[in-house]
Amino acid sequence: MQNKPKYNLFKNWKYAIDGLITAVKTESSFRLELFCAIFIIAGIIFVDTSLTNKLILLITGILVLIVELINSAIENVVDLCTKEIHPLAKNAKDIGSTAVMFTISLHVICWVFILF
Repeated sequence: MQNKPKYNLFKNWKYAIDGLITAVKTESSFRLELFCAIFIIAGIIFVDTSLTNKLILLITGILVLIVELINSAIENVVDLCTKEIHPLAKNAKDIGSTAVMFTISLHVICWVFILF
């Protein structure tokens, strides 16, 4: 690939931070999930359960953010390829949204099982 830069740990870290900043500025769903994560982390700290259960809740909560970032990347690539309403573009975006929905559902199910 011609646009692939040479590997550099510090530059790659900067690219990751740039991506996070872009997501916070442009993706309302990510901002909402990041805001909710503040309360989720507080809940994890204060819930009376084992360390293992707390780690499960933390990991599934972070997984929601990760999948949302991947979904946003998919949506950006689809928008770059076409601005038309195309069935394949819609499918790609819908499938990415489904991944986010499944991840949020997994997180909620973990909370339900751990609390009750």
